[in-house]
Amino acid sequence: MELLVMITTESSRANALRMAKLLIQNKLAACVSIKQIFSIYKWDDDIEETKEFEITIKSKPEFKDYLIEFLNKISTYDVPQIIYKKYYSEMKYYDWINKTI
Repeated sequence: MELLVMITTESSRANALRMAKLLIQNKLAACVSIKQIFSIYKWDDDIEETKEFEITIKSKPEFKDYLIEFLNKISTYDVPQIIYKKYYSEMKYYDWINKTI
């Protein structure tokens, strides 16, 4: 059974928690995982090094476009990372996602 996994980032733990709670409250995600990461990237011709929080969103494939729109609205970044992939899940987890959202 197909699931959508979307990954974004936030600049602080507080922002990541706020985003996760909004996703759950708005029934856009059944589960959101947050982990601290260290990123190196180019921005405005400078190489940046920073701590960030990676947010992994488990949802339904049919929510993809709405999730992208929602994340663009609530992200604190000018250009938020929004990447996604469809995965196959075992049936119990798939059923839980569908009952949850």
